Amino acid sequence: MNIKLTGHHLDITTPLRDHIHTKFKRLTRHFDDVLDSQITLSVEHDTHRAEATLHMRQHHVHARAEHSDMYAAIDTLAGKLDRQLLKYKEKHKDHHQSQVTHHQLN
Repeated sequence: MNIKLTGHHLDITTPLRDHIHTKFKRLTRHFDDVLDSQITLSVEHDTHRAEATLHMRQHHVHARAEHSDMYAAIDTLAGKLDRQLLKYKEKHKDHHQSQVTHHQLN
């Protein structure tokens, strides 16, 4: 997954960048169809905000999280995106069982 990281009123440090890559790498274990992602980190007063948009072939997923700590905001954001990806995957999963019926087995 290609990650584009942007900071508003915030310098993105190496530990912060590593934390983001670790959290977003976990998203691909459920759903590896994510092409790229746009992540924006910003600080306003005492509120740290993390926003992300994940781009897939025919769908986009967007989430936003706020917290007093940037790392906690990133963790919350990753959790929200993970739930949305699982929901999307479940919705587009083929739920039809094989065509073998109970009568064919007997």
